[in-house]
Amino acid sequence: MSKLFARIAGYFSNRSLAGVDKVGNRYFAKTEAIDGLMKEKRWVIFKGEEDPTSIPVEWICWLNGQRKRAPTPEEMIDLEARRERVRQNVALLKKEEEAKKAKEGITRKTTSTDKVGGPDLKSFVRQFPATSEGDKVEEASDATDEMRNSKEKEAEKAKPAPESSEPTGSGQSFRPGTWQPPT
Repeated sequence: MSKLFARIAGYFSNRSLAGVDKVGNRYFAKTEAIDGLMKEKRWVIFKGEEDPTSIPVEWICWLNGQRKRAPTPEEMIDLEARRERVRQNVALLKKEEEAKKAKEGITRKTTSTDKVGGPDLKSFVRQFPATSEGDKVEEASDATDEMRNSKEKEAEKAKPAPESSEPTGSGQSFRPGTWQPPT
């Protein structure tokens, strides 16, 4: 019992606060000797509900050991400002693109998920004049397909059923050890 108490007390006394993010999650580090090597353990204590998606990317990198030093509050503020500028630039570019499309008369259907609709195939097909040659080609290809399908059906009917190498017969005529696989 004393080992358990010592381990729990060591868990709380040896840890050092590495930082806090804007959500209030607290990040800790502890250096301990494992198999004669000094290893650093890093972990997070969530504020409120344990939601891993609330952890900023910089802190995830620090937790995984991809960063040696924990992100500073100043660094986090700078990165958040940069992300906000990128969001504003994306919104501006979308508005410019929509204005350009409206000017050219090209409008695409957009869904509520802000995804652009697929290509407008009807307008694409209207570009090509309907010629009698194209209709003839389609009719010829339909006829070819029908001939091909009828030939395949005839070939399937003409094929004899493959002989099975499995033993046949009822249970009454079965004798153990008499069936031999084909060679």
